[in-house]
Amino acid sequence: MAVLPFQPTPFFKNKNRAFWNLQFAGWGGAFLLRAITGLVGGQDASFLVIVAIEAITGFSISLVLSVIYQRLMTQKPLVTWASTAVVLTFAVWLFTFIIAWVISLTRASFDGNFVSLFIGFLIWPLTLLGGWSALYYAINFFLQVEEQADRLERLEAQATSAQLAMLRYQLNPHFLFNTLNSISTLVLLKQTAPANAMLTRLSSFLRHTLMIEASGTVTLEQEIETLKLYLGIERMRFEERLRTEFNIEPDAALACLPAMLLQPLVENAIKYAVSPQEEGAKISLEAQLVGQRLRVTVSDTGPGLPSDGGHHILPDALTGEGRAVSTGVGLANIRDRLAQAYGDDHLFEIRTPPTGGFIVIIELPFTKAEDDAEQAAPRAVSGTNPQVAPPKSAMPAPALTSRQIGTQT
Repeated sequence: MAVLPFQPTPFFKNKNRAFWNLQFAGWGGAFLLRAITGLVGGQDASFLVIVAIEAITGFSISLVLSVIYQRLMTQKPLVTWASTAVVLTFAVWLFTFIIAWVISLTRASFDGNFVSLFIGFLIWPLTLLGGWSALYYAINFFLQVEEQADRLERLEAQATSAQLAMLRYQLNPHFLFNTLNSISTLVLLKQTAPANAMLTRLSSFLRHTLMIEASGTVTLEQEIETLKLYLGIERMRFEERLRTEFNIEPDAALACLPAMLLQPLVENAIKYAVSPQEEGAKISLEAQLVGQRLRVTVSDTGPGLPSDGGHHILPDALTGEGRAVSTGVGLANIRDRLAQAYGDDHLFEIRTPPTGGFIVIIELPFTKAEDDAEQAAPRAVSGTNPQVAPPKSAMPAPALTSRQIGTQT
């Protein structure tokens, strides 16, 4: 038998309806309690009329109190509580006066003092209206706290989304500057065909990246496809000097990670490993699952960091003169994006083997892709240079100081 979907609605989602439901339930319960107690105590049927008038009176007075309390809640605490005490005292006095007056008129056997009757019935209206007032303030203060918490949560989510978007968009000018500078170099060298081809590939790459939500996530397989578009542009510059290898486990290919997270690492490897060496370098990317975590390793066979911890000096493409090009964008950007997305539940480690090269290891909580990605057959991304084994994350290497980390963007 099919089960109809059921999603419970919060009681206070509609505050107006919740107020009337509580009003009728509360005063109806008070009426039943008084009626049953009176009948069990030997009261006659005429007692029910008095109880009904009592419930209607309390219901009406509480409606007036709700309007007054709503205005008092926006005042300073001292004004709120002092005014509440005065209003509640008057309401209890009025409620008691009406009940005593009705009893004096409807009960023929009543021949006592009205003041004594008033004092005798004072405790019941005080209990009803005092309890009603306390419950009214408690519920409304609770709703205000909930509303403020929801608003704060939405603001934090918006701030996080804006921060992630800012960090993501920070990459685009950084990448565009390098690519357009390369195209400019090709134009100056009158190599119009390669320049046109690079512009075409740049257009495809930007069209692909702009379709991805700035603060969203993609699967590792989608991230690899984006990297291939980027590498297609850079391969036109470096040709055989740029060698790449991908070793991605099938299960790891479906893991989610922030979009455009790995592109700055590959860009760093090209800038500081491939570009300064005449023979170029190889860039390797390895991804695997370690328990319930995704481990991604990006490495290159370049010269690594300078032994003195200084900035990289790369030759200018046009003049051949050395110039410092480190801008401090890439690694700091990645650290900030990981902190925004995962808090402390991530690893971002940099290693420099004694034999040279540069290794970056990222570990994230493993989050599987959505249903459409789960239905797709997982496949590994094969490398272009299978004869070279991928780097091992367990390779011993000295840890970097904060100064050294800042020397590679």
